[in-house]
Amino acid sequence: MAESPMSLVHLLPRFQADPNLHARITAWERIPARPPVYAAWPDALDPRLPLALAARGIARPYSHQAQATELALAGHHTLVVTPTASGKTLAYNLPVLHWLLNDPDARALYLFPTKALAQDQLQTLQDLIEVLQADIPVAVYDGDTPKAHRKRIREGARILLTNPDMLHAGILPHHTAWNAFFRGLRAVVIDEIHIYRGVFGSHVANVLRRLRRIADFYQGATGLESGERASHLNVTYLLASATIANPVEHAERLIEAPVALVARNGAPTGEKHVIFLNPPLVDRDLGLRRSNLLEAQQWGATLLAEGVQTIFFARSRMTAELLLTYLREGLERKGVRDVVVRGYRGGYLPRERRAIERGLREGAIHGVVATNALELGVDIGQLGAAVLTGFPGTIASAWQQAGRAGRRGDLSLAMFIAGGGALDQYIVQHPDFFFGRSPEHARINPDNLVILLAHLRCAAFELPFRTGEDFGRFQFTEEALVMLAEEGEVMQAGDRWFWTSESYPAGEVSLRTASPDRILILEADGGETIGEMDRETAPPLLHEGAIYLHEGRAYLVEHLDWEEGHAWVRPVEVDYATRAISASQADVLAVHDQKDAGPLLRGWGEVAIRSRVTGFKRVKRWTHEVLGYGEVDLPETVLETTGYWLALADDVVDALRAARLWTSAPNDYGPNWPEQRAKARAGDGYRCVLCGASEPPGRTHDVHHIRPFRTFGYIPGVNENYRLANRLENLRTLCRTCHQKVERGQRLRSGLSGLAYLLHNLAPLHLMCDPSDLGYLVEPLAPHTGRPTIILYDRAPGGIGLSERLYDLQPQLLEAAREMVSACGCSHGCPACVGPVTEGAEALDWDAKALTLALLNAILA
Repeated sequence: MAESPMSLVHLLPRFQADPNLHARITAWERIPARPPVYAAWPDALDPRLPLALAARGIARPYSHQAQATELALAGHHTLVVTPTASGKTLAYNLPVLHWLLNDPDARALYLFPTKALAQDQLQTLQDLIEVLQADIPVAVYDGDTPKAHRKRIREGARILLTNPDMLHAGILPHHTAWNAFFRGLRAVVIDEIHIYRGVFGSHVANVLRRLRRIADFYQGATGLESGERASHLNVTYLLASATIANPVEHAERLIEAPVALVARNGAPTGEKHVIFLNPPLVDRDLGLRRSNLLEAQQWGATLLAEGVQTIFFARSRMTAELLLTYLREGLERKGVRDVVVRGYRGGYLPRERRAIERGLREGAIHGVVATNALELGVDIGQLGAAVLTGFPGTIASAWQQAGRAGRRGDLSLAMFIAGGGALDQYIVQHPDFFFGRSPEHARINPDNLVILLAHLRCAAFELPFRTGEDFGRFQFTEEALVMLAEEGEVMQAGDRWFWTSESYPAGEVSLRTASPDRILILEADGGETIGEMDRETAPPLLHEGAIYLHEGRAYLVEHLDWEEGHAWVRPVEVDYATRAISASQADVLAVHDQKDAGPLLRGWGEVAIRSRVTGFKRVKRWTHEVLGYGEVDLPETVLETTGYWLALADDVVDALRAARLWTSAPNDYGPNWPEQRAKARAGDGYRCVLCGASEPPGRTHDVHHIRPFRTFGYIPGVNENYRLANRLENLRTLCRTCHQKVERGQRLRSGLSGLAYLLHNLAPLHLMCDPSDLGYLVEPLAPHTGRPTIILYDRAPGGIGLSERLYDLQPQLLEAAREMVSACGCSHGCPACVGPVTEGAEALDWDAKALTLALLNAILA
């Protein structure tokens, strides 16, 4: 099946005339085509380069390419910020090749956030160098590089393409083997810098601090000898980014030096249509909408069947694999046999990813379902459409994903299909917010003490620190070294600090996750490795009994060896997926600031989030029906981070309770509860009545009320309705896992949990962060406040500053929450405001929406 641009020309009018699609559309924006803006080659550029490019059909550069090259050749650190597929690569390749053509000792280091990007750029550089007929060896050096090739690359490569992870763990700690490379280092290219935000970006900024120390050492900079910060004038930094709100600030925070900005795009763009689609309501009162995966399957299968090469973006590995399965089954039902659709995500082996990229470029693969692994600028050919199943978290990422279609200037389509959650619904119902708003800021905190100390250890291992030497712009380096000395990791001798520990610090630090090691996924028959996953991600996806999806094929996880890092799987034919059930609690370790004013106590500080996957449910594909449950026994994980909390004053709770608008208090089960609980356990033989598990040593099973206790209307000192609620025929013994499953089926959506749901979904818009950067907990009676409390926390070790910002933004957040729940058209609460209404709330005739609104009005009164 060969795609033709004419497919979209005919298909878009059909979409416009389709009443089913028209009813779903909340916005249809047409972005007109734009002609190119050319410029002359810079006078200072080596004339061999324009001649070589002319031989490849490039007669003149775009204006931004010429401007960036001119600034770089004049000695400026340069930042190019233009859209996807605008030719940023040439803007940094030109000055690099100029320097290497004119200095045989010069070297260049290229940093890409993914291995795929490095492989992609390798071919681009090699093609141009071949036309130049120049002696400029270029090589990729990453975790996939065969060990037999590494010595040759270290000694011979003049352009080295790698990623921050390999620079951190595989190059800088072994800098003595790279002395010729660092002596000649002339340029450092850092592509896709908008990706380097949050925890990852904070780590990368510290890796760059270490890189500068080593380059200064080999190039004889005086900074290390005198104790002053070196000027780094010998190395020029060339940076590139997609559009973000603070590109200069972000770039200068990364490299800790001024940059010259090039932001006026001269590249042509084709006409693009952007459609916002909201799946139809299947229950108006409950606010429940059709799954956006099913919508993506429906409209995506039409695009593929009509010959439009399409990329589908999913928010997670699980949804990517489910959508891949849906698309294949949907095309088969349509009788379309010649369309090839593949998956692409983290966890696929390198050879699989390279084959998929090649298939897309050559047109052998017609559709691909990807996570954000393909959001970046890997050359995957001329795609006609991009389908975003859910808002990717930031406006910058959404435009980056939409830009994967129409990369060669032809007509293209981008379709955003909203999920049912509050963030997606806000975006799809307020398209002007998306089209009219500046993209988000990229935030990093290189001086986060947890992250900084990890890299200070690495830096001390690499080179001794001199007294008075700062680590980048961190002003308390000496004090931090004293802390490491107290731990026995460094020692001061004269005016130097030496590494004394026997550990290899870089091996203990992962730039992207809390855990540096990974779980290998192995086939039970034969032991072949089919994938891998970091430990942080593994518990909810690779527990025993889980269905692991890989390239649309289902595997049953038969055994997870947590200690050895192996998950053994077997291929199966099933019509369901699995979703993990987990439980979490928060401990406040330190309070940095706290204010008790009026109806609320608010604070922020250091917290420990303790989580454990306790079970899972089996969910039928297509219908999403719950088929059953399973139990899981995995170790507890602890995340030490920063959190923000708000706790309700007693008078607010009392007023709401008096108005029968408070339902979040823990139950008082009455004075006979201990006796009745013991009788129920004994009557059930101290076994769970659902799964038959006996009580584990040191812990008793739970006892569950079949009819919810609250429905009996017990009021201490007023009536004795607890006796009815606690009758043995209303009690059942359940293990902890089964009890959580049952409670989830009856979970009561209170005002407190409704507010927590709202805040968690609105916070990313105000913080300009990804929703996955934040977690939240609801505690009806929190130990550290003694009050009903909501906790939002950074989902990153040590925190990255989000909780502190939430503490400052609380008034705006609460007002936005009240506006959102007031404007929602549902009856009693829905995923677009306070969260889905559950059977338990309906049984009690609770109005979760009214409860949440009453709580907000009381707080903001």
